[in-house]
Amino acid sequence: MSILDRLKEFREEEKRLTWEGTFREYLEIIKKKPEVAQTAHSRIYNMIKDAGIEEVDGKKSYKFFSNEIYGLEEAIERLVEEYFHSAAKRLDVRKRILLLMGPVSGGKSTLVSMLKRGLEKYSRSEDGAIYAIKGCPMHEDPLHLIPHHLREDFYNEYGIKVEGNLSPLNMMRLEQEYGGVIEDVIVQRILLSEDRRVGIGTFSPSDPKSQDIADLTGSIDFSTIAEYGSESDPRAYRFDGELNKANRGLMEFQEMLKCDEKFLWHLLSLTQEGNFKAGRFALISADEMIVAHTNEAEYKSFISNKKNEALHSRIIVMPIPYNLRVSEEEKIYKKMIKDSDISDVHIAPHALRVAAIFTILTRLKESKKQGVDVLKKLKLYDGQTVEGFNTQDVEEMKKEYQDEGMTGIDPRYVINRISSAIIRKELSSINALDVLRSIKEGLDQHASISKEDRERYINFISVARKEYDEIAKKEVQKAFVYSYEESAKTLMDNYLDNVEAFCNKNKLRDPLTGDEMNPDEKLMRSIEEQIGISENAKKAFREEILIRISAYARKGKRFDYNSHERLREAIQKKLFADLKDVVKITTSTKTPDENQLKKVNEVIARLIDEHGYNSVSANELLRYVGSLLNR
Repeated sequence: MSILDRLKEFREEEKRLTWEGTFREYLEIIKKKPEVAQTAHSRIYNMIKDAGIEEVDGKKSYKFFSNEIYGLEEAIERLVEEYFHSAAKRLDVRKRILLLMGPVSGGKSTLVSMLKRGLEKYSRSEDGAIYAIKGCPMHEDPLHLIPHHLREDFYNEYGIKVEGNLSPLNMMRLEQEYGGVIEDVIVQRILLSEDRRVGIGTFSPSDPKSQDIADLTGSIDFSTIAEYGSESDPRAYRFDGELNKANRGLMEFQEMLKCDEKFLWHLLSLTQEGNFKAGRFALISADEMIVAHTNEAEYKSFISNKKNEALHSRIIVMPIPYNLRVSEEEKIYKKMIKDSDISDVHIAPHALRVAAIFTILTRLKESKKQGVDVLKKLKLYDGQTVEGFNTQDVEEMKKEYQDEGMTGIDPRYVINRISSAIIRKELSSINALDVLRSIKEGLDQHASISKEDRERYINFISVARKEYDEIAKKEVQKAFVYSYEESAKTLMDNYLDNVEAFCNKNKLRDPLTGDEMNPDEKLMRSIEEQIGISENAKKAFREEILIRISAYARKGKRFDYNSHERLREAIQKKLFADLKDVVKITTSTKTPDENQLKKVNEVIARLIDEHGYNSVSANELLRYVGSLLNR
């Protein structure tokens, strides 16, 4: 479809979503669909739930956040279940301000932005439809029209609780425009929109001396006082503050703890009682979720001030730490690059992963568990297998520090350094070493990093470099293996034949001569030693392999190269070890012969076709690995 067709389709959709009718007709709608009359908190929770929930390793993963926020599943599960779900059930939690606390660039603003955009989209769906009194600047809930003495009868008939009072403006309109006949009041469907200031608001503090409370609660329209004769006439008041406009949805309070106290006190009544004071009117009801965000230092300063105790008791703090998983950190960088102007630059495979390794190392704390350094901890957190540790150990490590992930290097810094490397050197291709070099150079310019942290971070760059060295060697050696999977399968089958004969105390038959022979102990040990299996542990390891083969056979499955992770690693390392000399000679020879040149060209082609390199990064990788192997 062309853009013009899509514009036409959009207009037709807007028309389809338009609805207008009397209060009487609106009651027919909520009789069929009571969820139309849900609270703002309930609507947000249902929006998240309706997007889908998956169980991953016994933990909930919410699809609503999955394409934008990475590695924060535990924090998000706590946020959704402890705050949104409880608030949707009308528990006391909904009478609290939600305060997201975490380090810079940790995802707080992204999370709030997703809730806003999600509400805009959800209000256009049938499940998220919202209706309001037509002509009301606060898009007031039509059920506020029901008098208090009839609300119990209404609940008995419709099963819906009505909270809040009719606003001063709609009270006047009911009498003057509709002659007090509630059934005739016109109701319309509204679509939430931050741009149009419908149900979504944002308040950002500025200079306390110049900022007016009217930004929050609206103000008197002095040009109409002569017409209406009084400042207390609701028609002479502009109900256009952020609290007014965010009614029925969500209001983001940016940098709330930097705000002047006079603005914060308005939130006390709004959160606890669901209303706020504006002008010379009675309290005005509002149904909205208030979400704010701040960093840890500002929050500690705020709670240390005794004057803030009343407000503090009306805040629910949700920690939003940095992601602590390398694979998820990579996704963050890919997303940020995709959204930037450097998306056309070739970034060699593993460059972002190596940057992520460095970044996660800066965020981790030393474990108290014996035998665990930060690199092992990083791998365990990322779901990798580390000898001698299991998932129970990982869970115990996560409980060691409540504030792990609240400090360290932020993703924006890494992207800034990648950008700097590209722009300064005018590179069209960038590799892991370029990235690490740029990160290291940037540490000296990072004013907020202490000398002690800088030294620690430089050490982490060395750790990340060593990890890249291993990745690079494997990558090249794997590319050197012609028909790698076939070679691995042949070696594994040979190993398994020998293991089976060893465990069953049988002989093997030579395929050429037909003679019986003992299991090839030298072959088995050359493979097992690659993953540190000792002489004493070899029997147990071999029996474990046989048990795994039997388990697969019982289930009708075929045991293959990928069926046992440690065996696969051993096979890989054995193949690579056998090829090491070939790689070393071929990559380091300045004037390769015709055969060597052919081999190099084959490897470069394989790196480009199968591994995601371009010609520049493939050649750089080969030269680098050659230098590593010749040290």
